[in-house]
Amino acid sequence: MLPQRPPRRAVRDSLLRALVLSSTLLAASLIFLMLAFVAGEAQPALGARGLGEFLTSASWHPTDASAPEFGLLAMLAATGATALGALLIAGPLGVATGLFGALIAPQAWARLQRMLIELLAGIPSVVYGLWGLVVLVPLIGAGTRSGQGLLAASLVLALMILPTVALSTEAALQAVPRELLRGGAALGLGPIARARRIALPAARSGIVAGFVLAIGRAIGETMAVLMVAGNIVAWPEGLREPLRTMTANIALEMGYATSAHRSALFVVGLVLMMAVIALVALAALVRGRASSVQEARA
Repeated sequence: MLPQRPPRRAVRDSLLRALVLSSTLLAASLIFLMLAFVAGEAQPALGARGLGEFLTSASWHPTDASAPEFGLLAMLAATGATALGALLIAGPLGVATGLFGALIAPQAWARLQRMLIELLAGIPSVVYGLWGLVVLVPLIGAGTRSGQGLLAASLVLALMILPTVALSTEAALQAVPRELLRGGAALGLGPIARARRIALPAARSGIVAGFVLAIGRAIGETMAVLMVAGNIVAWPEGLREPLRTMTANIALEMGYATSAHRSALFVVGLVLMMAVIALVALAALVRGRASSVQEARA
């Protein structure tokens, strides 16, 4: 008996599976190649000084001919402070926005709100920076020498990560089983009480994962922060004091950096990449645990 040809649908499924697999491998390969490139360019500076010297010193004077210094500690603190400040502002607002759109607002209003949030997410970062420089910085610096600093950078970043927090919160709340909410309504709980006692605890893991991703975006933002932070390598000692984040440092100095200075900037990029990779892995871990808990409850 002659072998039967596979059905056309099976052939299409096999081709689609091969295409998806190859695309996934290509994307993963690009990430690993990029990481390998940055690590390779950073190797001269790491070999000469060691990662510990970069992470324990706060002095950054790369162009000092006699004794150049490449300490990242102050910029690490500035990056963390701006990201944390942005999350403290955008976190409650984003959760409230997602909660309103997922459980409280009428469907027409929820669709309009979602569209506006997605539009907010699509605005280029340089536009946020321009608005912050022209409008926000003069307001913060009224009566002082300058408004550029931690507060201005945190406010601009908060506006930029607000869509991430709001959309992830809304998605996590929409994934809560409707039976739980209907059970709360049967017990006499109002919309606010159902959201506070049932929906938010059930969606906690998804909301936390959204927070982690928002911090990752805040850490990696460059142009907007560069325009409003003041760009002085210093500890973030006050809300109005200027500072410099690691991404802004790369953008400012890569154009003229050479030899050891250039390699040190790649060390900054390597530290940033590792931090973002760790945050993404943490978000995936939180989401995985949330899925496991939901499957166990089901």
